[in-house]
Amino acid sequence: MTKFMDVHHGMKGITEEQLAAAHRADQAIEREEGVRFEKAWADPESGTVFCLSEAPSADAVKRVHERAGHPVSEVHALPYSV
Repeated sequence: MTKFMDVHHGMKGITEEQLAAAHRADQAIEREEGVRFEKAWADPESGTVFCLSEAPSADAVKRVHERAGHPVSEVHALPYSV
C-alpha cells in the first residue's frame, strides 16, 4: 500500500476538537475502503487541513473523506520517505 497526503482547503477557523471529530469520522469507515488514516494536522488561520494515510489508491482516500462529509481538494501519493 502507498502513503498519501491529502489536503483540504476552506476549513478556516477549524478547532482542535473539530479536527479530531473529522478524523474519527474517517476512521469509522476507513476499513470499508482499505484505508488507514494515521494523522491529521490543521492550520486554522489558512483553513488548510492535511491528512496522512495508507491506502490502496487516491480514489479510496477521496471516497472515505467524501462519505465522512469533508471532501478533499488534493490527494498526493508519497512513494518515498527518508
